[in-house]
Amino acid sequence: METPFVFGKIVYDKDFTDREQESEKLLSCFISSVNTILISPRRWGKSSLVLKVSELVKKKDKNIHICFIDLNNVRTEEQFYKQFTTEVLKVMSTKTQVLLDNAKKFLGRFVPVISLNPLPGSEFKLSLDWEEVKREPDDILDLPEKICKSANKKLVICIDEFQNISELGDPLGFQKKLRSHWQKHRKVSYCLYGSKKRMMTDVFTSPSMPFFRFGEVIFLDKISTSDWVKFIVKRFRDTGKKITKKEALMISDLADCHPYFVQQLAQQSWLRTEKACNPDIIRASFGDIVLQLSLLYQNLTDNFSTTQLNLLKALLNDEEQLSSQKIIQEYGLGTSANVTKIKKTLSDKEIIDLQNDKISFLDPLYKYWLKEYFFKIDQ
Repeated sequence: METPFVFGKIVYDKDFTDREQESEKLLSCFISSVNTILISPRRWGKSSLVLKVSELVKKKDKNIHICFIDLNNVRTEEQFYKQFTTEVLKVMSTKTQVLLDNAKKFLGRFVPVISLNPLPGSEFKLSLDWEEVKREPDDILDLPEKICKSANKKLVICIDEFQNISELGDPLGFQKKLRSHWQKHRKVSYCLYGSKKRMMTDVFTSPSMPFFRFGEVIFLDKISTSDWVKFIVKRFRDTGKKITKKEALMISDLADCHPYFVQQLAQQSWLRTEKACNPDIIRASFGDIVLQLSLLYQNLTDNFSTTQLNLLKALLNDEEQLSSQKIIQEYGLGTSANVTKIKKTLSDKEIIDLQNDKISFLDPLYKYWLKEYFFKIDQ
């Protein structure tokens, strides 16, 4: 029997949990050609949300096309232009001849060369003078808008791992270049998201950055406990197994409503359940997951400085006034300026999340491992 819980990859249809408000908002933006930015910690389901909404858009308006671009392995402007151009041509060209015509019509001055494999589902390869493209990228960046105007279509370009543009040779110059073109597009809108919350926040919410106020910024919250409980109970029931609301709540609480870990813990508990789940099964499943991650967590922790570890210990002890002289002296944190520096470093490493004055661990299982196995803090 196929497991009813999915983690570590994009989820579809019945495997998707809640996000009704975010889905409605994103759907409205897609249909209205409003640029959107999704920001949340990694593994909170941004890609799944975008995919779900893209499917809803296709059902609602056949005139809107969706283009997906992943910048995970993009490290140069040339790679960006190549992937951007290739994916746009593919999405906007239903037939091979249309693809060839679009390339010739809109990229003619670059003398495009296209290699096609006759096998079904095979990719095509686009060759341009990428150095020339880099010098004069206007035609590339305006390609989707020109095709859409010509075909009287609309397009939403969804770009994952968008924060990677901050690591290119001239990140600010490149961002200015993108913004100057994309903000003029009327037939094309952009949905930008990525796995590094801090970097995404810096790119889109800092007044000094080119992409400031580029579009609607949507900060994803955790899925609520009540929604997780309903989902877990239903998924067990759909597969002929039982779990009470109390036990489903236990799974949600242990994983701190983190989408990835809730699904993982629910899956492991489901696999161990023959007919009815119970707290012992859930505790055993949770313990096994933590132990599986122990080596990873140990290697991660070994790279922290003493003061960084001291601050983590203070957080685990629920200390709130981290910059007070009492806490600084008790935990050996140095100075208040050093506390600020440590918090930023741990945030950049995606260990903690800084939300206004609230600090939280991004990985609830790492928090548990630190408390129980590394620091061995008494309850």
